[in-house]
Amino acid sequence: MARRKNAFAFAFIRLASCLMVSSVYGDYPLLGRVFSSHYGEQMQKIQEFKGSVFRRDMVSLAASSVAAAPQPGSPSPRVYLVTSYGADPTGNKDSTDALMSAIADAVQASGKGVLIEGITNLGGAQISLEGGNYMISRPLRFPSAGVGNVVIHGGALHASDDFPTDGYLIDLSSNSSSPYNFEYITFRDLMLDSNYRGGGIFVPKSLRTSIDNCYIAHFTSNGILVQGGHETIIRNSFLGQHITAGGDPGERNFSGTAINLNGNDNAVTDVVIFSAAVGIMVSGQANVLTGVHCYNKATGFGGTGIYLKLPGNTQTRILNCYMDFTGIVAEDPVQVDISNCFFLGDAYVVLKSVNGVVNGVNIRNNMFSGSGKGIDIVKLDQSGGPFKKIDQVVIDANNVNGMNVRSTVARGSAQGNGTSWTVNFSSVLLFPDLINYVQYSLSASGGSFPNHSLRNVSGNSVVVESDVAVSANVFVMVEQGTKLPS
Repeated sequence: MARRKNAFAFAFIRLASCLMVSSVYGDYPLLGRVFSSHYGEQMQKIQEFKGSVFRRDMVSLAASSVAAAPQPGSPSPRVYLVTSYGADPTGNKDSTDALMSAIADAVQASGKGVLIEGITNLGGAQISLEGGNYMISRPLRFPSAGVGNVVIHGGALHASDDFPTDGYLIDLSSNSSSPYNFEYITFRDLMLDSNYRGGGIFVPKSLRTSIDNCYIAHFTSNGILVQGGHETIIRNSFLGQHITAGGDPGERNFSGTAINLNGNDNAVTDVVIFSAAVGIMVSGQANVLTGVHCYNKATGFGGTGIYLKLPGNTQTRILNCYMDFTGIVAEDPVQVDISNCFFLGDAYVVLKSVNGVVNGVNIRNNMFSGSGKGIDIVKLDQSGGPFKKIDQVVIDANNVNGMNVRSTVARGSAQGNGTSWTVNFSSVLLFPDLINYVQYSLSASGGSFPNHSLRNVSGNSVVVESDVAVSANVFVMVEQGTKLPS
């Protein structure tokens, strides 16, 4: 702004000078000679003033340039540039040692205060990949545990051809005996290519880890593995074993798991999983998945979008997700909420019996779109034994097109002239031969007022009988998922 003001002032003064000279020498030549001496003195002063301002401006520019220029090999106190450690941003040479050196300097710097007990706060130290593409031949690990508030960001990592097949590109494991290795470690704006040799990111025993805006591909084990710890947040990311946009001819051969949550209290938000045998495996409690789009491997080829594998203690919420030709499997689900999701291409939900328990399950307000092949929106897998403990299961209010509705709540009616009316709900109710609650009304014609009662509910059919023959309509509502107090 100061430079623009000075330039404007110089232009104005020069224009005024030119006008003055034109006036003096054009219209008043005699006066020009009288004032020529005075004009020369004024011009000299103007030139001296202009020169002094220009010199000050150049000094200011030089100073700012020096301040902005990084010192080669000496990163700023909180930003560690990996190229200054010798990392090759073209990806042609192995950069493992250089990257490890940058990480070591970042985590071994002095911190201020602590986060959780035993974790040093490094104040937001950043390891910047500077938009480069780096080849590594072994996992990137922190040299020691017990630090937090560190960021690795802004570049790509790809595994070399001799990278260990059981490794992860970024590995937060440690030999520490402390309950938590790290806290508030952030990985963002990264492209991770595992080169079909192992996995992407391993987060064991860590608190409040953030994985944001990452693209993880070509893994054979897990794209992201969270093991123990608490509150890992995975958001705005893309994961796939093979880079595809659907309809891949090799889809039936997809393997691996994109996200494996073997821990509690984690969240996956706005994530796309485009190729893997299992999109998200959940074997911990109290996890939440929102806005996830799974088209990893079609159910028809043996794929699963989301697999809840913690029989009897699930406590998982799946909200506003898009299950694209691939569904959800829940083993002995206890406290599971699947709501406001879209199931496309005959994708469905499977409740799988392990110990025969299903309790506190809500599958409501979802949309199911199929191909008209008669596939149920919710299925029971009782190959391991029947469900024996069923309570607080609500499957209702789902929008279904081209698939068969399955529910734990049903409504129906029967009309006839006689003493018995039967309403069969077996084509709608999920659990076989189970009705816990019935509400019905009988509306007789002709002013008659017969005695009537509920006579039978076996085989998911409701039978209502009257003491005399009458023309009547019977309306019935049943529930099978909630046990009433005895």
